[in-house]
Amino acid sequence: MKRTSITSVQVTPGQKNQFERLVADAARHGANLALAKVKADRIGWQNLLSRGDELRTAIAELVVAETRGLVLSKRYAGEEKESDYGYLSGYKKPMGLTDQINLLCELFSGLGYPNPDLQKQIENGAVKLPEYAEGWFAIPNWVKNPQIFGTTYSAALQKILDQIDDELKRIGFNENCLHQSAHSISFWRNLSKAQDNPDILIIAAQFGIRHRGRSSRRALEVIMSTPGEYALGAFAVSCMLLTHPERLKDYDDLWIDCPGDEYNYPGFKTRFGRVLFFSFLDKKIRLDGEGNMRVATAYGSASAFLAQQI
Repeated sequence: MKRTSITSVQVTPGQKNQFERLVADAARHGANLALAKVKADRIGWQNLLSRGDELRTAIAELVVAETRGLVLSKRYAGEEKESDYGYLSGYKKPMGLTDQINLLCELFSGLGYPNPDLQKQIENGAVKLPEYAEGWFAIPNWVKNPQIFGTTYSAALQKILDQIDDELKRIGFNENCLHQSAHSISFWRNLSKAQDNPDILIIAAQFGIRHRGRSSRRALEVIMSTPGEYALGAFAVSCMLLTHPERLKDYDDLWIDCPGDEYNYPGFKTRFGRVLFFSFLDKKIRLDGEGNMRVATAYGSASAFLAQQI
């Protein structure tokens, strides 16, 4: 497997230099404040200096935490609520990749495998699970296999929905009202290239709990402000549900928004202002659409993350 980097838009050289100066200035300012306000004798200061590694680590962690919070977009910041919804039905983390892959190959005749080198590196720990990800998921590369999934995103999605429940067709959709966002298309195209265009792609992802309580458009702002994080659409989420049906089996499970898609509903006041979401009603998984400004504690947006080394 080629060692190809996948990167989101990162800091520019000028921004990097400016940030480093800002942090250096802050460190000097903090040191002066500490010298002025912390009352200690020579022994106390020597104790501090002898624990310099601890101080350095504490300062570094504080810089990281504050930077992470401040880089996030403030757009739609009011569209968040505290939520205690979670994974009620027993899902804890993804099953092993081999089990996921075998299930997909069994359900979709003719489907091949993921990049074996990548799978091996993940299983032996050479590729680390990114922060915020719950684990590794296997997702069919539908673009490579039109003979299995059709030639359009909406057709591929319906193929997965049919496997979950052949009555899971509550929403009539086609390419005129449903497509992947440009953000998502770029992610999947680059991911496929980095993994040598296999039949099954491997992603690190989370099933919605990271963004619970946020409107889908607020979650999308946070995702796009977080380097290495990408919104997932209904196809990827439906594949994750297909291999992990225990994730959504109760009305009180956290429902799953799919902000990686753009969904339009005839007559809705804002064009492509809706989001698809998976819920559990009447003892069945449902796929519906609501306005992307909806704020409710029972929903959370699914997302994927770039591995540290691909």
